[in-house]
Amino acid sequence: MNHRDHPDLCDRLAAEYVLGTLKGGARRRFEGWLHGDAALRRTVAEWQERLVPLAEFTPSQSPGAHVWRAIEGRLRLEPAARWWQFWKGDPLRSWRTLAGASTAAAIALAVTLAVQEPAPRIDTFAALTDERAQAALLVTADRRNRVIAIRTVGGTPVPDDRTLQLWAITQAGTPRSLGILDERGTATIAFSDRALGRDVAVLAVSLEPKGGSPNPNAPTGPVLYKGAWVRVL
Repeated sequence: MNHRDHPDLCDRLAAEYVLGTLKGGARRRFEGWLHGDAALRRTVAEWQERLVPLAEFTPSQSPGAHVWRAIEGRLRLEPAARWWQFWKGDPLRSWRTLAGASTAAAIALAVTLAVQEPAPRIDTFAALTDERAQAALLVTADRRNRVIAIRTVGGTPVPDDRTLQLWAITQAGTPRSLGILDERGTATIAFSDRALGRDVAVLAVSLEPKGGSPNPNAPTGPVLYKGAWVRVL
């Protein structure tokens, strides 16, 4: 069937496509038609102009718990209630699980923000995400000057009697403290080649007592944010 011979059908499919009710193979087939049909693309654009503004009158809704569980399952995330157990068993496997929580969207955000920085030179970054895989902190590094900058892009307020502490996690699963964040979740910290060497795979932020972890070699509080340490240059 040549879809161009059925304008009424094309109009109905375009409406369903914009609404999101066109699913599976039908949606993929329609998207294939779009590539080679400028008139069909205009029809889709017309339906977008009609329907998208209606979303302004629709109240926002939070996804149900089953949605987050499905996301956690696909990303192989550890449930938040068991995060305190990451020191038990295989630490490398646990930290790799934490690193897997960095979503493509968070990485895209980090790249976008990083390239917008006028100075210093940014060659490595981490987009730290929360338990819902939402971007919370951006960490960028200037290896030439051995300085890392941390700034918040989300996250939650920190209680007055608590401190956020940044950790570098090696490929062997060993944590190294990089420093303390201020009450806003930001900081500029000098680092050594040993603290942030090429063996670092993950950055993480834990919630600690005021002043930092009582254990200088490991977090004692829950890990709130984490993300893969990515070299871009």
